[in-house]
Amino acid sequence: MGIFGGVQVMGIVCSIVRTKLVALWIGSLGVGLFGLFNNALDMLNTATNLGIRSSSVRDVSQAAESRDRSFMARIIAVVRRWSLWLGLGGALLTLALAPLLSQVTFGDDTHIWGFVALSVAVLFMALTSGEQAILQGSQMLKRLASSTLWGTLCGLAISIPMFYWLRERSVVPSIVAYAACNVLAVWILRNKEYPTVSVTRRETVTMGAGFVRLGIYMTLGNFASILAAYVFNAWLNHQGGTSEVGFYQAGYTLVNKYTGLLFTALGMEYYPRLARVAESRKRMRVFVSQEVNVAMMVLAPIAVLFILFREQIVWLLYTSEFYVILSYVAWGMVGMVLRALSWCMAFVILARGDGKIYVFTEVLSAIATVVLNIVCYLQWGLTGLGVAFLLSYAFYAAVIAVVYVWHYRLTMSVGSLMSTLWALVATVGAMMLVEHQCQVWALLLAVVTVAVMLWQARALWRR
Repeated sequence: MGIFGGVQVMGIVCSIVRTKLVALWIGSLGVGLFGLFNNALDMLNTATNLGIRSSSVRDVSQAAESRDRSFMARIIAVVRRWSLWLGLGGALLTLALAPLLSQVTFGDDTHIWGFVALSVAVLFMALTSGEQAILQGSQMLKRLASSTLWGTLCGLAISIPMFYWLRERSVVPSIVAYAACNVLAVWILRNKEYPTVSVTRRETVTMGAGFVRLGIYMTLGNFASILAAYVFNAWLNHQGGTSEVGFYQAGYTLVNKYTGLLFTALGMEYYPRLARVAESRKRMRVFVSQEVNVAMMVLAPIAVLFILFREQIVWLLYTSEFYVILSYVAWGMVGMVLRALSWCMAFVILARGDGKIYVFTEVLSAIATVVLNIVCYLQWGLTGLGVAFLLSYAFYAAVIAVVYVWHYRLTMSVGSLMSTLWALVATVGAMMLVEHQCQVWALLLAVVTVAVMLWQARALWRR
């Protein structure tokens, strides 16, 4: 958690520096071009990569658990081959769609060659995803973190002189250079413990069919979430105006992006570890319970402090104009506790490779989120969107709990449930105290929450 949390913080810092330099040397034109080309790249990568970055981790983890070096070497070769195929397919699709993408994005043909160059970045990102999945699945987490960090830093270092000398012409080359630095870093630090083996095309298709199928389901589930966000934003723009959308996006980013670092950091180690024991209900129960304990131990003080200092955080990252989202942030941080609980249980679905169940739960959650957002916004405005955030994750946690208990016949330890209850009580208490201007009592609650976290960490370290 410390390693990957630090890497993500460095990634955010590099992103801020890059955006600042682009705005300074190129202006709003450069910021706009970066946004448009990066959005197109993310869309193409998501559509053509088929979720191999996450789906293949399960197969690599299980191969590592088998202790069969020959089988592990073959799985690694299959993942690399599929990454190459998907990367080449994505690059060819980008080349074919370059004229259309230029027309749709910019309304003319002046940026066709920009999208042609972007096809190289699509290939590099696919190769990077494959190597990162291999490192994560084989538990080489320090190498994975190092490759991510060095790729980010080198990409920024190469981009800076481009921004200064090439100005607006540097946008696409800098994106390609960033992707090249990432693939180079991960290739240098790749898993070299297993011999290089050759696999036939038939073996590649047969052995990779499982994680490719799961990846397709994961892509569909992610698309449902993206579509739900687009539908609600379009409705909110029509109902409340563009400024209201901006306030909502600011609050959503505060609640999800910065606390979401915790989930990403935990998942790097948790997902492959869970996938290794996917056939043992007893071990899965122990691992899920442990993860809930750790997640709540860390999240509770973060959420309480976030609620207590929400006004200062909003002022630091935005302006006083955005104080209208303070209540949204408070309700959202309570919802993050339920998100953590459901997140820990939901990884069981991926560890077991049940793509259909994953799509079903994600689509159901997306529909419920849109409905709750609309109903609560009409009732309470921006504060209602915070309430909707909490209710949507309460609904999602209930759905995942049914799957977890009824379908997989798993339970959770009493200690993990008590940790979840404590985190809910602490965050709800902090929200109520801050809303009623009881700052001294809220500060005392924050001190108690941090003390409890330190006590839990000490007990965990002893065990």
